[in-house]
Amino acid sequence: MAGPGIDYRAVFEALPGMVALLTPQLVYADANEDFVRSSGRTREQLIGRYLFDVFPDRPDDPASSGMRNLGASLRRVVETGERDTMALQRYDVESVDRPGEWEERYWSPVNAPVLDVDGNVVLLVHRVEEVTELIRARGGRNGGDRARVMEAELYTRARELQEVNERLRQAHAREREVALALQDAMLPAPGEVGHYRAAVRYRPAAGALNVCGDWYDLADLSGDRIAVAVGDVVGHGLAAAGVMGQLRSALSAASRVSAGPAQALEVLGLYARSVEGAESTTAVSVCIDWDARTLTYSSAGHPPPALLRSAGNVEFLDQATDPPLGARPEHAARPQAATGFAEGDTLVLYTDGLIERRREDIDVGLRRLDDALSDHRGADPESLADALLLELLPPGGATDDTALVVIRL
Repeated sequence: MAGPGIDYRAVFEALPGMVALLTPQLVYADANEDFVRSSGRTREQLIGRYLFDVFPDRPDDPASSGMRNLGASLRRVVETGERDTMALQRYDVESVDRPGEWEERYWSPVNAPVLDVDGNVVLLVHRVEEVTELIRARGGRNGGDRARVMEAELYTRARELQEVNERLRQAHAREREVALALQDAMLPAPGEVGHYRAAVRYRPAAGALNVCGDWYDLADLSGDRIAVAVGDVVGHGLAAAGVMGQLRSALSAASRVSAGPAQALEVLGLYARSVEGAESTTAVSVCIDWDARTLTYSSAGHPPPALLRSAGNVEFLDQATDPPLGARPEHAARPQAATGFAEGDTLVLYTDGLIERRREDIDVGLRRLDDALSDHRGADPESLADALLLELLPPGGATDDTALVVIRL
């Protein structure tokens, strides 16, 4: 924790080098004295104005790419919440005293996010180191021709590095598309199970690859019964997708032949010991019996399903919770509990991405879910699922994968 009495305004002004703060819309929110002085603009010409209105591209140079490259870097920071270090940029600046005249300038920018408690980007730190004088000084010592060759080579290498970085980002985006396609192939299509319809949602985490860690499953059982499950594999990406696919399939099969959810999770736990990367996976399984009007459930370290009563009160199914898969060195029977339901009640299963936030106790997230369910108790399952995602996920996008199943009983 920072000590008391620190004047952060004075610290910001004293930062060495050019530092500005931008909104996610790329409007100047603040700038230190070095930035104001070196940019050749007054504070009034900066604060509250759009970055590229203040520093547009040079119109008489069609090859100029400084504005385009800087804009792409800043948008990446907004979208990913991650720092972006740019290659050396030539970004000429129009003279304030002589409009229409442009000064050749070279810059080395670094852009970083400022996040709120939910991980949303609220400001951008735009730090710039100008290297124009360094290039000019080298030209004075070594001769104009040699300096121009060195300058051209340096600029070319910087551009090549930026192009390589862009190709890597595009490759990363393609990998994400492959992972999402794999996720869709592995998860059951939403629709009817037996003669009941479930609303299902899956939202991958915003930003990096972060897909394929969570799953849901709905299995039609004998009689007027179905098994509903959700689970969460530790990790993200294609490796987690492979583990998820194996565990989801194993639990789906076990649910069809086991005496109940507890036994199905026991079988899954034994199987998980042979699957690398399955350690500490959480899962919860619920058997819905419409004839007996009962919900029988068991949880392996997973957040409790929520039962929204038609009157509006919420009951969390937390009476049969055991450690995650692979958490015990020896096999042991898992607990199982049951509760009744009435026509018009709604069962909601979800993964922790829906309720958990950084530096926040899980009980706060559960209360938030309780309130949202009560507020929307009259909504149909599809509308309720959409409302829960809208109200409970962070505005900047989920920081963890989220799976959600809603069934009207």
